[in-house]
Amino acid sequence: MSVTYKRVFRKNPALKDGTGKYHPQLIVWGKSATLDTLAVQMKEASSLTLGDIRSVLTNFVTAMRTELYNGHSVNIEGFGVFSLSATTEGSEKKEDCQADKIKAVRINFRASSAIRPNLDSATTRQEDRIDFVDLESQLKRLNMTGETEEEPDEGGGEDTGGGMG
Repeated sequence: MSVTYKRVFRKNPALKDGTGKYHPQLIVWGKSATLDTLAVQMKEASSLTLGDIRSVLTNFVTAMRTELYNGHSVNIEGFGVFSLSATTEGSEKKEDCQADKIKAVRINFRASSAIRPNLDSATTRQEDRIDFVDLESQLKRLNMTGETEEEPDEGGGEDTGGGMG
């Protein structure tokens, strides 16, 4: 699996001189995966029909929403925990702290350690490995004519180490 990144310059807001650092920023390509695209992948890996999988996923979303709206968190073992949080307005007096002070509600997700990306190069399972590819280097390769892979690339080639930061 490869994840492409681009280099972005971020100014340090604490410094007024405009200094900052370059940071890798991950890029999302194309359209988002949908319930249908996930269902097709799941069908290929199981004996269930596409209709069965779609039905289960649709019912799962409905059941999860019901649990969240009833004030429960939803813990999907090996995946993560969903919960609600709110943006609120404060009150000077306890008795003024009412539901009308809730301005927005969000659904939060905390990933299980089982699905969190592991950047350790010692990861042995191929499906757990993420390779990071520099966008500029990829674009240069696509636009090059007549050059071979062995020739040096000014951008430094693929960057398979490090993380965001």
